[in-house]
Amino acid sequence: QVQLVESGGGKVQAGGSLRLSCTASEHAFRAWHMGWFRQAPGKEREFVAAITRSDTSTYYADSVKGRFTISTDNAKNTVYLQMNSLKPEDTSVYYCATQYRSGNYYEPSAYDTWGQGTQVTVAS
Repeated sequence: QVQLVESGGGKVQAGGSLRLSCTASEHAFRAWHMGWFRQAPGKEREFVAAITRSDTSTYYADSVKGRFTISTDNAKNTVYLQMNSLKPEDTSVYYCATQYRSGNYYEPSAYDTWGQGTQVTVAS
């Protein structure tokens, strides 16, 4: 079974909004941190946002703070990324990931399970 599945990506004009969803298996959802990362062509994966499952503390990259919001719905085993005021620089493939044991929330190597990614394109 696929453990993480992202959806909600698409094409939007600058200033628009998108809401990404990541539906997880029960095993993958039973994690300390859940995060969103992005990777543009020719560039390395970068941290976007994360949430602590136990107390719902949230963390954001400086580049998206105030524009993006991460949240979870435990009944649906789903994590969301609400993306507002989108900029062309936000264009990337966005990935959902989960981390079983407590670790560095912004470090990709600390995460155990990854989704397939969903494309977000912001036109100028």
